[in-house]
Amino acid sequence: MSVTNDIRTQSRTKLTYEHYAQYPEDGNRHEIIDGVHYMNPAPTPHHQKISRDIQFQLYSAVELQGLGEVMNAPIDVQFSNHDVVQPDIVVVLTENRIITTTKVKGVPDLVVEILSPSTAQRDEGLKKELYEQSGVPEYWVVDPDEKAIRKYSPVNQQYGEAQRCSETISFDGLPEVNVDLTRVW
Repeated sequence: MSVTNDIRTQSRTKLTYEHYAQYPEDGNRHEIIDGVHYMNPAPTPHHQKISRDIQFQLYSAVELQGLGEVMNAPIDVQFSNHDVVQPDIVVVLTENRIITTTKVKGVPDLVVEILSPSTAQRDEGLKKELYEQSGVPEYWVVDPDEKAIRKYSPVNQQYGEAQRCSETISFDGLPEVNVDLTRVW
């Protein structure tokens, strides 16, 4: 099996979580979507600053209030035996008992992906489809270039048109939780 940056690995069979668990800790982010391996280098400092600023506000409003857990990459989220991803930020509310000792196994309440040149196409295409099909109730796509977040929520079990937020964004899972985006950009 050959691995190249952000290119599908050619394989005759679908890869599983067991394959995923064997990937080396090489500083890259590995994911399996529909049994296909994807890899990206570590995020840039700018990407990580945006992630930290959003995560800090979510952490303060959710985790410090005892309402759930807020985790940042690298964290494995396993939707199925053939779908394991590492979103930039994941929120799991207290009543959603899907956090194991090794990973998040199931559907988080919020998934956040921050676009970068190497991941933008997958984040807005393949991963968005995976999150939609898996029933993720809220998906934020952070666009650092536009200084905005596109918020996707399901309408009739499919993501409707994105709500574009540039100054503040609320988390539908906890409507009192807001992220001040002016502190992020």
